[in-house]
Amino acid sequence: MNKSTLAAAMLASFCFTTDAQPAAADSLAVRSLADRYYDFRLQTQPEMAYLSGVELSRHDGLYDNSPQALASEQKVEDGLLLELGKIDESALHGGVDWITYGFLKQALNSARDLRICRNELWGVSQMAGWQLTYTQVAALQPVGDEQLRQQALQRWEKFPAWIDQEILNLQAGLEAGYSSPAAAVRRVIDQLDGILAIPAADSPFASPAQRDADEEFSRRFVTLVEKGILPAVKRYRDFLADTYLQQARSELTVTANPDGRACYEASLKSYTTLDRSPEAVYKLGQKTVAANRERVEKLGHKAYGIEDFELIIKRIKDDKDDKFRSRQELLEFSESAVTRSGDAAPAWFGHVPARRAVVKPYEPYQDGTGVSARYEPGSGDQPGTYRITLYQPELQGRGNAEAVAFHEVWPGHHLQVALAQEIEGLHRITQITWYSGMGEGWARYSESLAAEMGLYTTVTGPILRLAWPARGMVVDPGIHVMGWTRGQAVEFMRRSGRMTEVGLDEMVDRIAVLPGQLTSYDSGGLEILALRSLAEERLGKHFDIREFHDRILENGTVPLEMLRNHIERWLDSTNFSAAAK
Repeated sequence: MNKSTLAAAMLASFCFTTDAQPAAADSLAVRSLADRYYDFRLQTQPEMAYLSGVELSRHDGLYDNSPQALASEQKVEDGLLLELGKIDESALHGGVDWITYGFLKQALNSARDLRICRNELWGVSQMAGWQLTYTQVAALQPVGDEQLRQQALQRWEKFPAWIDQEILNLQAGLEAGYSSPAAAVRRVIDQLDGILAIPAADSPFASPAQRDADEEFSRRFVTLVEKGILPAVKRYRDFLADTYLQQARSELTVTANPDGRACYEASLKSYTTLDRSPEAVYKLGQKTVAANRERVEKLGHKAYGIEDFELIIKRIKDDKDDKFRSRQELLEFSESAVTRSGDAAPAWFGHVPARRAVVKPYEPYQDGTGVSARYEPGSGDQPGTYRITLYQPELQGRGNAEAVAFHEVWPGHHLQVALAQEIEGLHRITQITWYSGMGEGWARYSESLAAEMGLYTTVTGPILRLAWPARGMVVDPGIHVMGWTRGQAVEFMRRSGRMTEVGLDEMVDRIAVLPGQLTSYDSGGLEILALRSLAEERLGKHFDIREFHDRILENGTVPLEMLRNHIERWLDSTNFSAAAK
């Protein structure tokens, strides 16, 4: 099926739920606002295009991280939000403009609500810091002709001053009482040390020079890295080590920062796209963990003749045959899981994206610094990339490696993102906007779907993928709101058996710098499971798993409340009911 046919089929299925034609004026208004928001975001943050798989006309822009630029951005956001409030959402229901409205409303509301966090003042992060994102941007910087080479030089000549501005932002944060946790700062210093230990010509920042055949350009760019960028990296690194670390907060919880409780609530809502209190998330997580525990005990009894949860997990952790013998074996095992799951996808999805996915390990300088597996969208003719860590393969389990591969690639993030990239008709805003509740929720759902698809080759995979879920809904608010210590958090997560001791420590620091994010996986996963149960009940024998998955994914990573509304309207539009079973 070509892209045009795919778009027509998927948009027709959405519009089939139409109750009335959207008011023309409101439709035009929301499209105009979305156009302005899209252009505004790519103008102010052009780097996001590479991380979203979006094509740009120029490649010399750099995000302005000054306080003055931030104030200007917020003024624009407020203006757009004010105009959006004048649009009648009810007039848009049943059409694609309703999806556009939902994306825009969530984006603008989240941006406004998150201002309480002052994230720009404590942006030291081993998970999402500039030392990770801008090395990735360097690897994606287009080169190959004279115009692109000049644009590459123009962008990266600005970068040393950008890093110096980050130092000023952090200094202002310290003076105002904001900081990242000291444990996370140490991890970032380690990452920076890894970058600085690499010769300029081989630096990840020198990727444009490494990929272009023009010798003069390569010489100029490497000189820029050596004389400009790396000295700035060193200044930042030394500021962290000599000044920032001594003043960084020892507490893991974001509530140690000013307005921390309000920040956590805003972050939680932004990630999950649900209006739930931290306490409600915590309670639901506990309930789900208890239910999963019973399921693990049933699987453990079948596999090992053991019914006690802790003994089942111990049996898995002690299983040397479940571990890898080398980095190469781990890499090949992950590649096999990706190939196998990709081949199986057409039987479970009506629409499967054409873009392929590849597995690549993190660079050696990033290993052991707290990075975790992730998916990087492809663009143009480039494949999606499943980035994995090969650190300490002898401690990594095969079952866990399978679960993560299915989460990140097929039928998880890669299928989800690559499919959204192919759909014509959705507004461009859906390509640059990611909501973790739906995005990570789908990936969590995919771990369980993989079991239905028969993708797991290990005994441990189906067990561990149940032992861990929903613990993030407990430990994240546990750390940030309930007063949990590092020891409490580590012990609670250790019981799942899914992570190594190093991984447990890394996860605590991840939660500390991304407050609320870990709750989004199961907040979304539980919602998708609930919607599937609803569809199975309503459609009875007419339920088609391929159609259900297409309906879930056809509008991108929509806010979860919008997803429920969309599925309910689809079900209401069908001619089948539970009585038709």
